[in-house]
Amino acid sequence: MTIPGVGPITALAFVLIIGSPDRFDKARDVGPFLGLVPGRDQSGDTDKPMRITKAGDRMLRRLLVSCAQYTLGQFGPPSALKAAGLKTAAKGAKVAKKKAVVKTARKLAVMMLALWKDPEAEYRPFPNQPIKEELAA
Repeated sequence: MTIPGVGPITALAFVLIIGSPDRFDKARDVGPFLGLVPGRDQSGDTDKPMRITKAGDRMLRRLLVSCAQYTLGQFGPPSALKAAGLKTAAKGAKVAKKKAVVKTARKLAVMMLALWKDPEAEYRPFPNQPIKEELAA
């Protein structure tokens, strides 16, 4: 719940549906588990991207998309996650905005699992910037 936009219902649903964080070797494996990745239609020389696979739990996917919409909206605090989503949304019209929301939801799920797996970790809105204590030292 330290991530802005992720409330108690989303955090509880995430913990209950994932069960154990050790079931995933890498945090980014949670995206396909929840169905937040595009499907593929591969036949011969063609490789067409499709809609998201929608595998996994529907309720958690909806909660994560709702959190992503808050993060990308006007009330979402500035962060690297918001910047990446808005950059994707700026590439086109309606479809690009939908893709940006799904991309942000997938990144939220990965971030939540990574924070859950490492109890020492804490959420940082801009992870590539040094922490204030590091600047003071």
